[in-house]
Amino acid sequence: MADAPDIVDLTITNVAHGGVFVARHEGRVVFVPDTLPGETVRARLVDTRKKSFWRAEALEVLDASADRVDHVWSASAIDRDPADRAGGAEFGHIALPRQRTLKADVLSDALVRFGGLDADSPFVRTVVEPTAGDDDGNGLHWRTRVSLHVDGEGRVGPYAARSHRVITVEDLPLATSEVAAAAPLRERLDGATTVDVVLSADGVLVAVDGAARTGAVHERVGERTFSLEPLGFWQVHREAAVLLSSAVSSAVDAGRFDPAAPNLDLYGGVGLFAATLADRFGRGVRVTTVEAESSATDHAAENLSDVVGARAVTARVDRFVRSIGAERDVARYRAATIVLDPPRSGAGTAVVGELAALQPAQIIYVACDPVALARDTKALRASGYELDSLRAFDLFPHTHHVEAVAAFTRTGDRPS
Repeated sequence: MADAPDIVDLTITNVAHGGVFVARHEGRVVFVPDTLPGETVRARLVDTRKKSFWRAEALEVLDASADRVDHVWSASAIDRDPADRAGGAEFGHIALPRQRTLKADVLSDALVRFGGLDADSPFVRTVVEPTAGDDDGNGLHWRTRVSLHVDGEGRVGPYAARSHRVITVEDLPLATSEVAAAAPLRERLDGATTVDVVLSADGVLVAVDGAARTGAVHERVGERTFSLEPLGFWQVHREAAVLLSSAVSSAVDAGRFDPAAPNLDLYGGVGLFAATLADRFGRGVRVTTVEAESSATDHAAENLSDVVGARAVTARVDRFVRSIGAERDVARYRAATIVLDPPRSGAGTAVVGELAALQPAQIIYVACDPVALARDTKALRASGYELDSLRAFDLFPHTHHVEAVAAFTRTGDRPS
């Protein structure tokens, strides 16, 4: 061990939520990025203010895991000073199959610790499924949308990991070839602060400080074309919209689905999952898609114009669901199917409670954060619902993120 008091040798024991790994030093938990379970690393303690845990940054690998590989992005590699490591590829030093087992471990741990599931529940052993084409390409070239930053000297690049310091880079290996070629990495953009590079079915656009060409862009999913704002939300992985549409469709139990019920697509964006329901159950299906962003709702109305029973509502989901609870004929929602795709923070206890009070036939939950999903799972279980199915997908290779699609049904409706 080096003489400096803030330099320590640590043995990594397991993975934690958020793309960091766990070690112990003098009885205290230490979170360390850029490592792997089973490794011994030399690290610098960088945050020792809390009594419950400290944070450190890995400087050198003393005993490497068999799953460690050369980092897919040299700008993030461990041989760079920690302050100069580009953020956004925090699992890039790990073999792809091991990345997925680590993500499954995080999901399983969250479901037990925060979701209240038994350790022997089959959902605690959920496998993280690869996305088509990623294994052949080593998990590279999947990002169709990249957000970059510009520093005070006009230099363009990603932020350093866990900081707001711009790092100049030579390449963007997670981006599609079209996005990578269009990114102005070698340009000076004096006075700017952000650069977005977006690939849609219409081609590539580059927006500096949010300024993009006027008009909509378009995305194709199966036989459907979706319009959206140039910088509006759309799934980032090139295959994500198709994969998640299929997963949501499969998660819906046809025996519990009533096309005439007041079905809901919450946090609905431009109507992707409302369209999924219509494409499976017919274009006469009743479904309301709810989204707080009015421009997205306008596009949803256009995208669902062929669905006779569809409507698009601009509203905050919590307020919309609360207003339903005040309706006189609230019992009609017992036949409904509700799909929700909340932000990373999850739907939250209040929204989950309001939804459960409606007693819908089934709830399909699309989640991009394991802990948020687990907490909302606990709230649903406490309100009379049980987890019926769960699938997880590796839609963000070389990062710690994982997507999941969960289905919940009323406890009293489950077969004995």
